[in-house]
Amino acid sequence: MTELPDVLARSVVLDVLHVFCGPGDRYGNKLGVVRDGAAVRAVGDRQALAARLGYSETVFIDDPERGIVDIFTPSCPLPFAAHPLIGTAWLLDLDVLVTPVGEVYGRHDGEFTWITARAEWVPPRTLRQYASPEEVDALPAPPHGEDGLYAWAWEDEAASRVRARAFCRRGDNSVEDEATGAAALLLTHQLDRALNIIQGQGSQILTAPGRDGEIEIGGRVRLTQPAPPTPTPVRARIPMDWAGTVRLASRKIPW
Repeated sequence: MTELPDVLARSVVLDVLHVFCGPGDRYGNKLGVVRDGAAVRAVGDRQALAARLGYSETVFIDDPERGIVDIFTPSCPLPFAAHPLIGTAWLLDLDVLVTPVGEVYGRHDGEFTWITARAEWVPPRTLRQYASPEEVDALPAPPHGEDGLYAWAWEDEAASRVRARAFCRRGDNSVEDEATGAAALLLTHQLDRALNIIQGQGSQILTAPGRDGEIEIGGRVRLTQPAPPTPTPVRARIPMDWAGTVRLASRKIPW
């Protein structure tokens, strides 16, 4: 019998958010946030948990007061990713997060949470403009032969409204991202203008170029479960038993 890592014998508290929600808090990209990073210290255990949860990213909080975070996709760690940082800044009500690329500054503006980032922090990808939103909507998922494609079209160029879809192919069965802050960052850098992007089924991403190559990126955040009428957000407690089962609320996910 294979010995399971120690993390499987512990309880992990996980907040599940949606980031870049559309109007009415619909859609958005799902994000898992492990508040107590000390409960899952080893890189291999973090990667295994991120893979098992299957969200596009999972964040581990190593210091909630200083905002030190670690980000994982189901297949690899990331030095920077926009939607995990926006979601974490909102959840912890922080103005600074510490990542491998450096300090990322945030702000909270009523309905939206924003971070300030730079295009060089994210890997390059293909940004391909299409003639109409209908052409973007008609693309199969993923388009044949495309790797890391961000397909976009002007919905209303004068109003800076964009229709987009993102195809990732990271090797972890992720085919299409519902909302991709990194790609929106690259498109904003390329066009050098503020954008209002509707991506996926209806997620909304806002961007604005700033000084010295900085770009602000913002969106709405919500908890997957409604928050109770207290200052404490809803948190799902996930016991991991000897058999390697993650329990999220009433749902079981085999480890």
